[in-house]
Amino acid sequence: MKIAFIGLGNMGLPMAVNLARAGHDVTGFDTQPVEAPFPLAASAEKAVSGAEVAITMLPDGRILRAVADRIVPAMGAGAILLDCSTVDVESARAVAAQAREAGLVALDAPVSGGIGGAKGGTLTFMVGGGEEAFATVGPLFEIMGRKAVHCGGAGNGQAAKICNNMILGATMIVTCEAFALADKLGLDRQAMFDVVSTSSGYSWSMNAYCPAPGIGPESPADDGYRPGFAAELMLKDLRLAMDAARAADADTPLGRAARDLYETFVEDEDGRGRDFSAMLPRLVARGHG
Repeated sequence: MKIAFIGLGNMGLPMAVNLARAGHDVTGFDTQPVEAPFPLAASAEKAVSGAEVAITMLPDGRILRAVADRIVPAMGAGAILLDCSTVDVESARAVAAQAREAGLVALDAPVSGGIGGAKGGTLTFMVGGGEEAFATVGPLFEIMGRKAVHCGGAGNGQAAKICNNMILGATMIVTCEAFALADKLGLDRQAMFDVVSTSSGYSWSMNAYCPAPGIGPESPADDGYRPGFAAELMLKDLRLAMDAARAADADTPLGRAARDLYETFVEDEDGRGRDFSAMLPRLVARGHG
């Protein structure tokens, strides 16, 4: 396929590289200088000219809307706009409507798996939009990831992502709280892991991404909490979840508490630039309360 890739940051560049290495005709664009093993266009509009699929990987909904204003008029009728950014549901649905009005097809397909998943081609895509378009870009998902789930209409990919990450944020916090409590109670961390990881406290945060160094499979905790998934990105997703909850009149008290804790950690403490599992040393240092 002839593919335009807009947004060649920590996630977008390795995703685009994997597509190019698989033999697709990739043209990229980013507002910042970048080195890539495929051609770079002078503008987003030139990148999407003649493209069958335009993929965007952008920081937020405001930027997505601004980019869409530029590229939608430059794309050919029937082309697919595949947005892999994590943005608010409202922006995803607004851009999808804009694309449809211009004779394009739009999919929102936020990802899970982080930078490692982008490099390794093991991302999970949560996709909203039409089933026919989902099937058309299915081979691209297979190159960039290992799983793609069609979640329904426009915006539902974003809805699935923020619901998933609300669970992740809350479970990581309580996992860290449990380790901090175990320390105070004199319970060995390995013993706690051995019990919880095979009992009803089992979770991805404990079993696959344990926040305690030297316990369980290797995780960012074993690398000084250098981010696999940065705390500020978790905060972004929790804020998106709370915005969606407010708009939908959904009651999410634990999601709100998780947002508040990550907000304090990132904005008032030393959480920025650290993995979201670095909530453990924070809780250990703070003690009760």
